[in-house]
Amino acid sequence: MISPKVAKFINSMPMGIRKYISRKIVSTYLSKYAELKVSGTENIDAASKPIIFIGNHLSNADGLILSEVLGKYDVSFVAGIKLTGDPITALGMHNVKTINIKPNSADKEALTTIISNVKAGKNIFIFPEGTRSRTGSMIEGKKGVILIAKLTKATIIPVGVYGTEKLMPIDKDGNMSSENFHNAEVFVNVGKPVELLAREKGEEKHVFEERCLTHMMKSIAALLPEEYRGYYK
Repeated sequence: MISPKVAKFINSMPMGIRKYISRKIVSTYLSKYAELKVSGTENIDAASKPIIFIGNHLSNADGLILSEVLGKYDVSFVAGIKLTGDPITALGMHNVKTINIKPNSADKEALTTIISNVKAGKNIFIFPEGTRSRTGSMIEGKKGVILIAKLTKATIIPVGVYGTEKLMPIDKDGNMSSENFHNAEVFVNVGKPVELLAREKGEEKHVFEERCLTHMMKSIAALLPEEYRGYYK
């Protein structure tokens, strides 16, 4: 893995050069370390556009892998803004089209951008858990995805990814610059579109939202081996 010092140097270059170099670096690492196995992309081709992709989150390699798999669908990934603050992850993010969002907050500006993008016909990818799982399996999702789905009425397609936690394990001390690539099989399973549930007569809003969220998250869990389903077994 390149050093933070080298990453900072590359990040100081003009954007065009920066993107070119970072793409070459990421492509080299993925080719060397990831044995990628993909299934279900025919579900994307058959679906109405635009699409909100929803998936589980195990590693900082998720965006790199999924951007590679979904490249021809021009997907923007909703990503925590802190990724741009680390020289290594910032370099990797040049390979991923993103909409930055402030984690653990009601980032109205980011939500407006996300909704505007989808209404304009653009595809987006959301990790409803909001952060990488430190347990190696699914953690509880957050309800923001329900609001986006309701306001845009876009097609929702679940994606299950696993093996990325072995490809690029999370650093136990939270230092993203020290996270390295390792040889691993990586699986990406794309599911069929999921319908947004209808609110039942007299159903309280929070109950409805929780039911919708569980429905969405279980559609992701169904694409994963049981040991990865965690909160949604």
